[in-house]
Amino acid sequence: GTEAPNFCFAGHTDVVPVGDAAAWSVDPFAADIVDGNLVARGAVDMKSQIACFVTAVARHLKTHGQPKGSISLLITGDEEGPAINGTKKLLKAITEDGETLSHCLVGEPTSESTLGDVIKNGRRGSLNGKVVVTGKQGHVAYPDKANNPVPVLLDFLRKLTDWHLDEGAPGFQPSNLEVTSVDVGNTAHNVIAARAEAKFNIRFNTHHTGAQLENEIAKKALEIDPDCKMIALDLKTTGEAFYTEPGQLTDILQASIADVTGTDAALTTGGGTSDARFIKDFCPVAELGLKNDTAHKVDEFAAVAEIEQLADIYTGVLSRYFSQS
Repeated sequence: GTEAPNFCFAGHTDVVPVGDAAAWSVDPFAADIVDGNLVARGAVDMKSQIACFVTAVARHLKTHGQPKGSISLLITGDEEGPAINGTKKLLKAITEDGETLSHCLVGEPTSESTLGDVIKNGRRGSLNGKVVVTGKQGHVAYPDKANNPVPVLLDFLRKLTDWHLDEGAPGFQPSNLEVTSVDVGNTAHNVIAARAEAKFNIRFNTHHTGAQLENEIAKKALEIDPDCKMIALDLKTTGEAFYTEPGQLTDILQASIADVTGTDAALTTGGGTSDARFIKDFCPVAELGLKNDTAHKVDEFAAVAEIEQLADIYTGVLSRYFSQS
């Protein structure tokens, strides 16, 4: 179609590496069905969801004919990696072509215990940080002739770990900062290292923006190193927090799930990031897909019965959406 409203489905065809292929019970890319399960890399994350939505579109067109609006698919091959040449560029291109999205469903595997028990109507933002402290190498017996970077790094990390970010936001748990690595690269007991570094990540809610957090981190570094002679920061916000208010889109998803599985789906914002972080600037967006417990694992699999149920859910979503338009 070419008219509004435009219901968009977003997904990705790229997958994470299989790891040790010999550890798989089947060829990771053969898509074998074993004991009622589709076993393959990407079965859960997230090729099955794309197939389910394509099936739903075919059913809708066969049953209802041309929709009262438009159905679009935004499919990328760059989601699992740096996400540079994927959804961001597609959104820019379609906007330049005059396309407008009304609502978007992202087919990420959101379900946890049972199919359809969780809908993601928001995501936390993510900030990656690296701090490098440069000192002067020397002998531990002559500290006056060296400049130990380790205490400076520890003081900075203490400021980060003592930082109380917030108590949570509507729909969100409290933001959290985690130190993920500390590296001095020094195997000797009698040498003061010349360099020490650490990495950390912040998962933040809508009380913050990446820029605000980056500025605050820089201030904390200045408190320890006011002359900026020792501490160097490398900060990158990979996604901002967002929240889609419960409404038409989430209501339709919940009703369609209940029809097929009888489940009362919960709206949550936990977990990692997804391409919804880019789409949220263009239209209301929510995520719904298969169970995620085997995503990225050896012998990743999805139950065939649940794939069929998800196709039924997506079919119901389209029927409800266009009956309301």
